[in-house]
Order: sequence, then C-alpha cells, then structure tokens
Amino acid sequence: MIRFFCLLGFISLGLTTSASACGGLEACSVGDRSYHVRAPDNWDGETPLPVLLHFHGWGRQGDLIMTHRRIAINEVAENVLLIAPNGLRGSWFFWQPNSPDSDFARAAIDDAAARFPIDRDKIFVSGYSWGANMAWRFACDAGDGLAGLLAVAGTLPQTMDCDGTPNEVRQVYGFDDQVLPFPYGPNGETTYPVALWREKLGCGEGTAEGPWAARSFLTFERTSWDCANGHVVLDVHPGGHFIPHDWIPLQVEQILERTGRDD
Repeated sequence: MIRFFCLLGFISLGLTTSASACGGLEACSVGDRSYHVRAPDNWDGETPLPVLLHFHGWGRQGDLIMTHRRIAINEVAENVLLIAPNGLRGSWFFWQPNSPDSDFARAAIDDAAARFPIDRDKIFVSGYSWGANMAWRFACDAGDGLAGLLAVAGTLPQTMDCDGTPNEVRQVYGFDDQVLPFPYGPNGETTYPVALWREKLGCGEGTAEGPWAARSFLTFERTSWDCANGHVVLDVHPGGHFIPHDWIPLQVEQILERTGRDD
C-alpha cells in the first residue's frame, strides 16, 4: 500500500492546513513547521501538476530553492510544482527509518495539494548534500509509487533497510567531493552510490553511456540500468561538492519523457 499518498499521516500529526495566502518567498504554515511552494511560470491554473519536493542543504531554508538557478529553471520552472520544506535549524533527521521530517514533508505535499491540483503519479523528490541524504530517507519512508529520486552529492549507507522503492533513481556525485566524500564500493567500485536501488529494483549489468555535458565546463560519465522494476542512472564527474548546472531539471524532463506526459 502506498503510504506516501495517504492523508492519514497528515491527520495523525495533528497538523492543519493554513488558508492564508503563501507562495514563493512567503512560507506556507503546516502546524508549527513551514515550507515554500512555487507554481510553474506559465501554468494555466487548472492542469494537474507534477511535483518536485526538494530538501535544501545544511544550514539553508526553502526560500533559497524558489529562485535557485540550478533548480528552479527550465523544466522545473515551466511545468512542475516546486515544494521546498524548511528544515529545523537548517538540518534534517535522516539517520533512522520513519523520520519525523518524512512525516512533515508528506504533510507539506498534502497542504500544497489543497492549494494546487497535483498529479500524484508524478511526484519527485530531490535534495542536495544533507538534503540528498534526506531525500534518500524520504524515498525509503514513502513506500512504493514515488515517481523519482534525484540525489545530488549525498546518499545513505547502501546496506541499510529501506521499505520504499522509487520508480526511477537518478544520482550524481563528484569524485573530488571533500564534504561528503564519494562512496566507493568495497573493492573501489564507482557504481556503489546506487547499489541499494540496483538490488531493490532488480537490476542486472549496467550500460556505460559515455560522456555527456549540460554545460561545456563539466563532463559527466553516465551508467544506467534498465531493471525489472524500474530504472537507475548514475552520473559521476571530476568535480567537488555542488549542484551541477541544469542537472536536476534535465532529470525531471528525462523521466517525464520516459514515463509519458499528459500534455
């Protein structure tokens, strides 16, 4: 059963939906927590929207995400409802299953759904750094049915227990990351950052797709897996701890193209 889309978690937290106007840099209240939300630039006001739930990095807040030039652009700015929860004291609790921050993020989505029509079959979760770790935790806590996990420069232990399974997984990591060092496998494998999802989704051998670039100054090497129960992509690059230009919007666009659009 898909716990991710269930309002019971929202009700059991004793959270209430705020009727006040909010959006963009003006936070929306959910109980004693808050989140930010941004509708697409050219939205017609009626069409149900895919959702990108993004967890900010350590020490940040969701208002930064609303205008972030590596997140809120292109496919995200044009076609996706962007939701950015605010972490308590700028951080997230992702160390154990059933995180209270997962409950809060589900409540934020339910609150946003009372304000905007959303497509619950096309909900993505992303995050950067500490927020990428939280995105992994949310994907594990959410149950099955999450459209995609997009993780940037962060992950969780590949041997942990994880109940949920996203339909699509996209991970990007830099070999020269000095903040959250690249998680090589036991024998130095460079595909280890997605080992957990490859096992859960029933993946076989990966396909090395070779180099590609969104911008001329950064080249990725991509490995992909077409799996029995989904699809996994790992992009690696020689750089450090940052969100690569265009990477998040491109992954959303590619997954929507793979899974089909309603428009």
